[in-house]
Amino acid sequence: MSGATDVIEGRFAGRTAIVTGAGSGIGRATALRLAREGAKVVASDISADRLAELVSENPDLDLVTVTGDISTESAVQELVAAAGGRVDALANVAGIMDAFLPPAEVDDATWDRVLGVNLTAVMRTSRAVIPLMIEAGGGAIVNVSSEAGLRASAAGVAYTASKHAVNGLTKSIAVFYKGKGIRANAVAPGAVATNIEAPFRSAYAAEALGPYFATIPPVANADQLAAAITWLLSDDASNVNGVVMPCDGGWSAI
Repeated sequence: MSGATDVIEGRFAGRTAIVTGAGSGIGRATALRLAREGAKVVASDISADRLAELVSENPDLDLVTVTGDISTESAVQELVAAAGGRVDALANVAGIMDAFLPPAEVDDATWDRVLGVNLTAVMRTSRAVIPLMIEAGGGAIVNVSSEAGLRASAAGVAYTASKHAVNGLTKSIAVFYKGKGIRANAVAPGAVATNIEAPFRSAYAAEALGPYFATIPPVANADQLAAAITWLLSDDASNVNGVVMPCDGGWSAI
C-alpha cells in the first residue's frame, strides 16, 4: 500500500503552479512535490538564498523562482507574470507568526505585518490568478490556514485573526467561482517541523495558553502537509470545494 506522501508521477503534467513561501518548510515541500508530479512551479520566497538552494539541489525539476515580499502588490504581479499567462494551481503557503501577543499587548507593527503576509497577500495572489483560471476553464487554490483558524488557543491575536479570515476568504472564493470551474480549499496544520519563528514575547500569553499546548499531538513534517495540499490541488479532489481541512494529527478533534 502506498504511503500518504508517495509522489504520483504525472498528476500535474502540463500544468503551472504558483507556490508562495517556497524557500523552506511546507512551501518548499509543496513546490517540490508539485514539480515531481510534473508541474511547472513558480516558487516565491522573500529569501533569494533559499530559492537558489532549492533550484541548485533540484536541477532536474521545472522550477522558476521569484524573490520578493509577497505582502506587496508588485511582488504578486511579478510572480504571476513569471507564470507566463497561465496558472492552474495556487498554493498560498507563506506565513509568519505573531510572538503569541494577546489583544491587550499587540502592537500596530505586528498586527499590520502579520495580516499583510497571512491574509492580504493571499487575497492579492488569488485576485491575480482567478481571471487566468477562468480564461483557462478552471483551476484550484489551496490556502494554508492553521489550527489557529479553528480556535483561539493556538497563537496570538494577530495570527489567530489572520487565519480565521483566511478561512472566510477561502470559502468566499469557492462560492463566487464554483460555476467557473475554480475550487478553493484550505488546510489547517497543527504543529509542523519548520523554521517559522514562534517565540513568546508575552509572559501573560505563556501563562494563559500553556495549559492548552499539552493537548497538541506529535509534530508533523512538511511532506505530510505537502501531500494534503497537492491532493486538494489535484483532480483527485475534484468534488472538494470550500473546505477547511484540518491536517493536525487529530488536534481539532480534541
